[in-house]
Amino acid sequence: MSRISLDMFADPDCQHLPITDGELRLWQQVDLGQDYAQLLAHLVAESAWRQEEITVYGKAYQQPRLSAWYGDLGYSYSGIRLEPEPWTATLQALRQRVEMLVGQDFNSVLLNYYRDHNDRMGMHSDDEKELGPQPVIASLSLGEARNFLLRHKTRKDLPTIKLPLPAGSLLLMSGDLQRHWRHGINAQRPACGARINLTFRRIIPQPGRGTTQ
Repeated sequence: MSRISLDMFADPDCQHLPITDGELRLWQQVDLGQDYAQLLAHLVAESAWRQEEITVYGKAYQQPRLSAWYGDLGYSYSGIRLEPEPWTATLQALRQRVEMLVGQDFNSVLLNYYRDHNDRMGMHSDDEKELGPQPVIASLSLGEARNFLLRHKTRKDLPTIKLPLPAGSLLLMSGDLQRHWRHGINAQRPACGARINLTFRRIIPQPGRGTTQ
């Protein structure tokens, strides 16, 4: 497993991470206008958390984390249809800061709440049609650092990338990354506390599908 250490990136500005078949950029610490810990606590308390149910090989499972969807449009993934909650003042402010940093406009955000070291996300790609052929996704982390894993879909010669994402880091995924790579977060030992990850994205309305404006 290939490990990318944050020690490689002492400069607080944007760094381009080396990766085949895609683009990754990392800000290891961004100014969010308030204390990271206070912002984490605020999001935990105010967000409309849900524990979604997915079906795998005909059997229903609850996702091993909580999630919340905010923005202008609905979104579907893994058989789940999400209708958006309206933007909060906190999320609007975070969106504006992220948009200024990455030079992209976003109309939605998915929040994932990892309550402790047992919560996780399976390997997957954000490649739904609503995201377009080359999705641009900005991933903001708060709380405990967790290892973000990337695994190429077809190139078995390429090692799994293990990228630690601490509080205040911002990872931008773009280009053909979602087409060629899967990503996820494993449960871990030793134990750790809470983490919230916010993935800002742009949803493209699909013909024939009702959307929530």
